[in-house]
Amino acid sequence: MSEIQKQQAPRKQVNIIRNIVLLGIVLGVLLPMLPQLIWSITHRWYFPDLIPSEWSARSWEYIVNPNTRVIRAFLNSLVIASAVTVIGIVIGVPAGKALGMYKFKLKWLVELIILAPAIVPSLAATMGIQVIFIRIGLADTMLGVILVHLIPTLPYMIVTLSGVFANYDPEFEEQARSLGANRAKTFFLITLPAVFPGIVTGSMFAFLISWGQYILTILVGGGRIITLPILLFSFTGSGDNSIASALSIVFVLPAIIILIVTSKFLSGKSSGMGGFGSI
Repeated sequence: MSEIQKQQAPRKQVNIIRNIVLLGIVLGVLLPMLPQLIWSITHRWYFPDLIPSEWSARSWEYIVNPNTRVIRAFLNSLVIASAVTVIGIVIGVPAGKALGMYKFKLKWLVELIILAPAIVPSLAATMGIQVIFIRIGLADTMLGVILVHLIPTLPYMIVTLSGVFANYDPEFEEQARSLGANRAKTFFLITLPAVFPGIVTGSMFAFLISWGQYILTILVGGGRIITLPILLFSFTGSGDNSIASALSIVFVLPAIIILIVTSKFLSGKSSGMGGFGSI
């Protein structure tokens, strides 16, 4: 075996293990969805029948019908989760860099404040925020929902990026500056590629947490901002199992796609950093 093959062997083993773990996660998500998939194309399915007595595409016709609220709810969820993710990156990168690379007084207090939304129940925090949003005109608006979704998502984004920056070597930036690169070039050519896996990982958490929010959306959105979780909960309690099952599949599908797309970044390895450190 050549020296190059010896160096590539551990990497292949890691890739195989990662693919096996990813496959296990995907199967763990998809297998419980199998009854939902059957229900979504069923008209009648009574106990103790193993297979439905009548099949129907009614639920999927409802899903794709532009006159229903499904498409609107899907787009609302997509816009909100995407906006929350982008804002989370804008705030999380400098905040993560400050917490991960620098020591300053009362740093523990800043960390506690950042982690507080992940510790305090969302319902308790949102009740007070709802009153404030009503007074300043942000209640029942898309902007208000986006802002309130930042509360549970920012801690994950900042903690992930602070762990990345804790293991980041600032000498790469110093070398770039000494060679004549300005701040913008240094950031886009040195810093950003080095911490990009951490940004992708934090973005995955931010998007999925925002995508699945129900309580925060219903409190601040006031029932006017309809998202997929709100629509799914309403059909779950309606007794229409077919449409509820089809909606649940539509709801979980983006999570599976994002998990597959971002899986290669979850190791946190890049040329500029050795992996995830600690705050």
